[in-house]
Amino acid sequence: MKITCFIEYKIDPFQLDRFTTYAENWGRIIPLCGGELLGYFLPHEGSNDTAFGLISFNSLADYEKYRARLKKDKDGHSNFMFAQKERFILEEKRTFLKVVPQTYQQSARVEI
Repeated sequence: MKITCFIEYKIDPFQLDRFTTYAENWGRIIPLCGGELLGYFLPHEGSNDTAFGLISFNSLADYEKYRARLKKDKDGHSNFMFAQKERFILEEKRTFLKVVPQTYQQSARVEI
């Protein structure tokens, strides 16, 4: 059963550029550690202090293997330290979701 780790961040809106760099770094690191990165999403309209990251795994066991690899990864550690030093993440919540297969990645189909 595929699961998605849904990460909700409360960020400092005055440090959006630093959070963007943090997210871009994960774009390289997460796939190398075994996560299927669906993406990081930044504020655009509405709330200016909420961002999201979504990473999928084939199972919770695969997530645990990913976490173990991530803890040993030099670039992952460096990115965590960057966030702690710069303090642009104020709060972080993780939720694990399972997809309804018939709804996953449905492309737009406009009928005229």
